[in-house]
Amino acid sequence: MAQMVTGQVGAEGPYWDALAQGRLRLQRCTGCGVWHWPAVWRCGQCGSWDHEWVEQEFVGTVFTWNRTHHRFAGTEGLPLPYTTVLVELDGSGVRLQGLLEGPEDGLRIGARVTGRADRTPFGETSIPSIRWSLA
Repeated sequence: MAQMVTGQVGAEGPYWDALAQGRLRLQRCTGCGVWHWPAVWRCGQCGSWDHEWVEQEFVGTVFTWNRTHHRFAGTEGLPLPYTTVLVELDGSGVRLQGLLEGPEDGLRIGARVTGRADRTPFGETSIPSIRWSLA
C-alpha cells in the first residue's frame, strides 16, 4: 500500500495540506494583492511579509498540455498514455498542473476545464494532486 504524504512544511505547506483535504487554496499578498505560485515567504512585488491563503475554485483554461507515452520512474501507477495539462485558473491567473481525466475530445489550448483534488501514486507514495476534465 502506498504511503500517504501529509503535513507539508515550507512556504507551500498550506497549499499541499488544503489539496490533501480536497480544497484549493492559493497565496495572495495582503500588501499589494499579487497572487503567488509557487508560494513565497516575502512578496517580490511590494516586499510585504504578510500573505493570506484564499480558497479558489478548480476552474480555468488550458494553457498547454502534453501526452506522455513513456514510463518515467515513479509513474508506474499511471496508465499509459496519460495527459498532463497546465491550467490557468480563473481570477488569479495562477497556473497549476494536473492529470486530464475523461474524454480528450476538444482538448486544445484555451479549452475550459474544471478540476478536483485527488491523490496520485508516485512510487511507494501517494501525493495530493489535481485531476482536470474538459468542461
